[in-house]
Amino acid sequence: MAVAAILESAYFLQLNLKAAIKEDADWHNRFMPLSQLIMEMVINISLVRVIKQVIDEDGSVRDSASSALKRARDQVQLLEKKLSQLIDSLIRNEMKETSFLEVSNVDGRWCINSGTGQLTSFKGLLLSSDSGTGRIIEPLSAVPLNDELQQARASVAKAEADVLLMLTEKMKRDLDDIEKVSDSVIQLDVINARATYSLFFRGASPRLYLSEELDESFSTETYLSENETSMASFPKEREWLLYMPKAYHPLILQQHRQNVQKAKKEASNAADVSALEQARPVPVDFFISHKTRVLTITGPNTGGKTICLKTVGLASMMAKSGLHVLSSDSVEIPWFDSVFADIGDEQSLSQSLSTFSGHLKQIGDIRSQSTSQSLVLLDEVGAGTNPLEGAALGMSLLESFADSGALLTIATTHHGELKSLKYSNDAFENACMEFDEVNLKPTYKILWGVPGRSNAINISEKLGLPSVVISNARELHGAARAEINEVIIDMERFKQDSQELLHEARNHLMLSKTLHEKLKLARRKIKEHGTEQRYRKMRQISEALAMARSILYKKVRQLRAHATQTFHPTADQKQLSTSDSQFTAEAKNGRPTESTSTSAVKINKQPSAMTEFPEVGDMVQVSSLGRKATVLRVDRSKEEILVQAGNMKLKLKLAEIGFK
Repeated sequence: MAVAAILESAYFLQLNLKAAIKEDADWHNRFMPLSQLIMEMVINISLVRVIKQVIDEDGSVRDSASSALKRARDQVQLLEKKLSQLIDSLIRNEMKETSFLEVSNVDGRWCINSGTGQLTSFKGLLLSSDSGTGRIIEPLSAVPLNDELQQARASVAKAEADVLLMLTEKMKRDLDDIEKVSDSVIQLDVINARATYSLFFRGASPRLYLSEELDESFSTETYLSENETSMASFPKEREWLLYMPKAYHPLILQQHRQNVQKAKKEASNAADVSALEQARPVPVDFFISHKTRVLTITGPNTGGKTICLKTVGLASMMAKSGLHVLSSDSVEIPWFDSVFADIGDEQSLSQSLSTFSGHLKQIGDIRSQSTSQSLVLLDEVGAGTNPLEGAALGMSLLESFADSGALLTIATTHHGELKSLKYSNDAFENACMEFDEVNLKPTYKILWGVPGRSNAINISEKLGLPSVVISNARELHGAARAEINEVIIDMERFKQDSQELLHEARNHLMLSKTLHEKLKLARRKIKEHGTEQRYRKMRQISEALAMARSILYKKVRQLRAHATQTFHPTADQKQLSTSDSQFTAEAKNGRPTESTSTSAVKINKQPSAMTEFPEVGDMVQVSSLGRKATVLRVDRSKEEILVQAGNMKLKLKLAEIGFK
């Protein structure tokens, strides 16, 4: 059934793709290379039909699979029915003398379980006897039926095996194709899993590039939004080795979502759920210049240094695996051939390695195996030994990686001496984890270009350690180091102020963009309103013109009718008759002439009898029907009109109608 399910799902997937390509041939190119992978699958759908015909959904062989199986199963049911009736009869006969008898099944044979020490009137074989469970007896009268039942069950098993063997032989002929389909389905399933994961966490599609592209000049536009504050310290166009704004560690983000879902499932307080949703993990920004080969991150314990290492390592491997990176847009990640990490305690009792020795062995292996295309992550480099020796060893290791080691090395440390490497070698860059000295807790934000400083003495002072101890510690620590810390403090404060100002500028920029969009929308609406008003005025003018034309036509008809009523027209009538054609032309053109405006009307000198025509829309009396009809069309040359009376349309002569 599993084979049938895989083949059937692949068959319908192929069928749907063929239908999509038939509707739009461009789908084949859109799905490449997946479309080629799907279309190349060879699926024997007849094998699926055969499997479903003989195998039930629960995996058992159907009775209809073969006639021998049907007969054997019917025989088993018949024998079980006989044995059930026989055992029930024996138990009913014995119920008068014993209080405990029940049906039992031992290795497929029907038996009776009786209490210990109880005698039965029927003869049988004692199969077992136990003080706790009683005696199990197979009645002699049931022995032949049990034997037949065992044979019938063996026949069922043989018939089922024959059916499964038949299916196996059919599958064997298509084994190569089935294996290829299975591999293709697994590949598609993995692709779908990657896509589902990326969509669920709303990751960003990374731009992967080879290290050779670092020699080319390409710039990345920073993605501006009101939530991105850490990007403020970088120019809008710059070349990056690694560009990953607002990156999350996948497991931390997943744990946060699980906590939110658990709170919702437990029907917690809505305010608590909302607060939990707002308390998202703190994202980390990574902006590493293409000139940088070693990044040194300093900061307090539990400040997020190790999480930064793991976030970069996981992001690079996720990108290579086809997953979206849990970061904002415009992610730039080089194609690392390998990712090496020395994170955690490598102490080994079996190899007699201390923590320091374990780290050194691990780093030595990384140094020998890494290439110029590798990513190396070192946690607490130089730790576990004398601070001075550890710092010297750490500096030497990092300089080795910078000169001829990996493409990018990221190291965390507490040694202050490692911060100075940036000022003697352009391949180094410093960063530190921000620490909130007011609340005495880390913010988990990374500050770029700023070396970390020691917070132990300041924290101890705020925690209430005696002032004598604090002042003595500062003297022992040295005035020079204190001055360096003051410079670092000023740098951090200046950087924070700059970020706040740039964040405020971004907010104003977003507001300006919003206002600009609103103004564009208002301008478009004003234009649309003006156009609509012009169209409305034109419609009103057209309607007024049509009405004026209709009035002129009626006036002309009235004047013509009046002219035909007399044989000796007056001077005014003559003038009116001669201007008849002028009125008609003016009505058609829709604009009066000078003669019309001054009401100077002329008529023809020669009187002529004129026939009066009805106009379209007038009501006329049809003498043949004895009812009124509406004029639809007037043909003056033929003196005919088309009228409609109810559902009838008639063409009539003027003599056949009455019109007033």
